[in-house]
Amino acid sequence: MHIQITDLAAARLTESLNDQPGYFKVFYDTEGCGCNGILVILIVDEPAALDEQIETNLVPFYVDPKQQLNLEQHMKLDTEENYPSFTLSSDSGVLSSNVRVRDTRAVNAGISGAPDACML
Repeated sequence: MHIQITDLAAARLTESLNDQPGYFKVFYDTEGCGCNGILVILIVDEPAALDEQIETNLVPFYVDPKQQLNLEQHMKLDTEENYPSFTLSSDSGVLSSNVRVRDTRAVNAGISGAPDACML
């Protein structure tokens, strides 16, 4: 599995780390989101023991193996200058045009925006 990250998306992801250590995880959030759920990018302290690495042109992303069914083998992560979220797409089409970043690291406990992605 591979994600090609555009330069603007890479800059925005790097900025979201706030000069603190962390890992990016693609997560399909269904908690409180209705039956369909939404894709989010989590910033985590450490990948979970069973998480698998997704290769990128920036830094590795991680994903729960059970959630790989919601993704494609080759994807692209992009964003727009004046739009706060990301678009995750593949050759098959757009997987989500409203992918948000949610910081779940302990260093930012209580500071993160919304308690879950569906409330963004």
